[in-house]
Amino acid sequence: MIENLYPSFAVLLVDDEEAWLRSLSMTLGLSGGINNVQRCSDSRQVMGILERGEIGLVLLDLNMPNLSGEELLSQIVEQYPEIPVIVISGLNQVETAVECMKRGGFDFFVKTVEEERLVQGVQRAIRMIELQRENREIQSRFLSDRLDHPEVFADIVTVDPAMRSIFRYIEAVSKSSQPVLITGESGVGKELVARTIHRLSRHREKMVSINVAGLDDNVFSDTLFGHTRGAFTGADLPRRGMIELAADGTLFLDEIGDLSIPSQVKLLRLLQEGEYFPLGSDLPKRMNARVVVATHRDLAGKQAGGQFRRDLYYRLCAHHVHIPPLRERPADVPVLLEHFLEQAANELGKKKPTVPKELPVLLANYPFPGNVRELRSMVYDAMTLHESRMLSMDSFKRAMDKQGFRPPERVSPAGAGVFVPSEPLPPLHEIIDLLVLEALQRAGGNQSIAARLIGVSQPALSKRLKKLGSREDAGE
Repeated sequence: MIENLYPSFAVLLVDDEEAWLRSLSMTLGLSGGINNVQRCSDSRQVMGILERGEIGLVLLDLNMPNLSGEELLSQIVEQYPEIPVIVISGLNQVETAVECMKRGGFDFFVKTVEEERLVQGVQRAIRMIELQRENREIQSRFLSDRLDHPEVFADIVTVDPAMRSIFRYIEAVSKSSQPVLITGESGVGKELVARTIHRLSRHREKMVSINVAGLDDNVFSDTLFGHTRGAFTGADLPRRGMIELAADGTLFLDEIGDLSIPSQVKLLRLLQEGEYFPLGSDLPKRMNARVVVATHRDLAGKQAGGQFRRDLYYRLCAHHVHIPPLRERPADVPVLLEHFLEQAANELGKKKPTVPKELPVLLANYPFPGNVRELRSMVYDAMTLHESRMLSMDSFKRAMDKQGFRPPERVSPAGAGVFVPSEPLPPLHEIIDLLVLEALQRAGGNQSIAARLIGVSQPALSKRLKKLGSREDAGE
């Protein structure tokens, strides 16, 4: 297994004491999961190391021979202002700390008494640098409209510009170690997005997925953290939790909006501390996995109702990807139709049929409450029943009828905003004529589809069209 380096940039430790450098490296690795570390015991070599461009953060001792930490701090701030410098001193002197901050230091810590605070300070600096880099990357990508790895998005079939923007955002945040929250209605493809994020990330191992909906607190804890032998009745063997199985990979928690409050507290602590205790163990283990979560729930509404913790929400949405529903991406419908037809034909061993020209029109007027998943099911059902050269539309119509599909209402209560109060109301036949003509336009001239859109039979629509034509001939 290739060890994943965290953070994506190197942290340079500068001190003339080799023993202290080794000790600090171990502390950062064990307590903070920070293993992308370089060490330098000769302060004269620091500027040459920075010139190579691998360093994103410097931890600098003040008292060193040849070139003092104060002199080196001034040089780094002047030549590499984008690299934060955390100053470490063996002396707890307020004046020294103040002077270092004036010179441009990011933070100041005392060597011997502030080990835990030092690790937290380094983690805080890393998060700041990651966010700055991500912001620059996002700006760059949106300005250039480019994708560095378009092949990674091949499973997400779309021609929608909004989805293209989402792809650019995903590429920009993929290297971050912070959690990603994916939201969207059921069936829009949230797990596909999670897998894409995993493939783009620095985490090289597998993605482990858990659907947390309906898990009680005990099952959630055992599933996530694992247990030791004898942790509870029936625990005859130790069990590795999903966090450990996802080490150096991605931990995907689906339906996070249905997680119970006690389990939310445990997840929050895991994200804050970066470590956990298997059930029955007193020894903590570090989490070394990227956390990605998804939900179709309205988390803002659940927060207001006290069903979802606000602090957990803000911890999870360090990066937020919202997938729009299929009804807001009408151009994707014909593309997905062709994709699923070809996919179904290959899987079922059938020849891809000809699509009737009325089918895309019919689908374009359907709101797809089940989104992409519903369209896929429709296509597979039609292909299962398909026997002739032309694909039948009957199974699509049956599926829509089961959903009770009716065209969306366009008139608000009491006709508010539709009619002008100061003007007389139009005759009923004019309103009906306008409705019929609008339905025909949406249906591309197909009377069968137009009749479905306004909830009448095709003979009734034909009769109405004849009346309309006769009135036009009479000049009414």
